[in-house]
Amino acid sequence: MLRKRFLLLRRMRRTHPHVQFTGVGGVRRVAARLVALAMLMLAPSAAATQADLSDALLTDGFFRTVFGLEYESFGRGASVVKKFSDTVFLYIDQRARQDRRQEVRAFVQSVNRAVQGLDLRITENPADANFTVFIVDRANYADTIRGDVYRSSNARVRGRCMVRVLTQRNGIERAQAVIVSDEGEFLFNRCLVEEVLQGLGPLNDDASLALSVFNDQSRHTRFTLHDRFILNMLYHPGIRAGMDRRAVERTLPRVLSDVRRYVP
Repeated sequence: MLRKRFLLLRRMRRTHPHVQFTGVGGVRRVAARLVALAMLMLAPSAAATQADLSDALLTDGFFRTVFGLEYESFGRGASVVKKFSDTVFLYIDQRARQDRRQEVRAFVQSVNRAVQGLDLRITENPADANFTVFIVDRANYADTIRGDVYRSSNARVRGRCMVRVLTQRNGIERAQAVIVSDEGEFLFNRCLVEEVLQGLGPLNDDASLALSVFNDQSRHTRFTLHDRFILNMLYHPGIRAGMDRRAVERTLPRVLSDVRRYVP
């Protein structure tokens, strides 16, 4: 039943790309279903439980994602912790034909609720933002990266979606994600989850992380339980921006013990 409803709603959005489902009556009910469906698709995965995630597995996942960079030019380097030290103000720059702001807001709010120690807020003022999410159609992907992210006509355009993170000694200064809207729901949801989460600090992908979205070979489109642990460990007060691997190794067992008490 859920799959049939999803396919019906997706066909409606595809055949009516310029309709904003915010009217009254039946249209409002469609809008409510779309929001509920988006939140379901982006909800924490039930594929794994705490019992499946040993301390050794989570520790390994933390080091693989936090100490590393998919692209070396995206920050200070792979040798230190990268995270926001203050409030994250995220601005949604909607440029695609299909308005995705409602879906992005729902996911961002779910991340804020799920990660203790992280203060992640939506801002309507781009001047206040230290994290910008550009929602674009594929035809504008390269121009957005060159013109708005790197501000260089010679910038290399990578991937099907991307995030760039700029760091200073006291943490992440700014993040910018570019997410493609018009190449199917799988790609949009996958990119939304992966790029927003990576923009918060776990910047590396690793093919060994089967339970994670931080793995270009996986098919996850949700904020998995594994990744909820990674983000909660990263934003625990015991983990500070700029810490090296040795310092993290000394404190991570205590951090993980704390996190297990509040991550369901």
